[in-house]
Amino acid sequence: MKAVRMLAILVVLGMVLLTSPAASFADDGATLYKSKCAMCHGPDGKGETAMGKKLGLKDLASAEVQKATDAEINDTISKGKGKMPASKSLTPDQVKDLVGFVRSLGKKK
Repeated sequence: MKAVRMLAILVVLGMVLLTSPAASFADDGATLYKSKCAMCHGPDGKGETAMGKKLGLKDLASAEVQKATDAEINDTISKGKGKMPASKSLTPDQVKDLVGFVRSLGKKK
C-alpha cells in the first residue's frame, strides 16, 4: 500500500513539474524574442525591419549594445527607453531570458 501511495505522489509531482512555467518551452528567451521583439528588432536582432529602420534601432549584436550591463538591458526591456515601450506584461524571469537571448546575439557575431 505504501508503494502505491509513493508511486501516486511521484506521478503527481512529475505532472506538476512538467506543466510548471520553468519547464515551459514558451518562456525561453528565443521564443519570447520572436513573439515580443522580432517585429521591430528583426529575427536576427539587426533592426532591419521597416519599423526598426524608421526608429533607427541598433543592432543588438553590436559592441555598443553588448557593452551594456545586464541590469541596463533589463531596465530597457522592463521600463522602456526612448521610443521603445516598457514591456509590462513580462515577468522578471522572462526579462532575464530575453537578456540572455540578447547576449547570445553578441556571441554569434
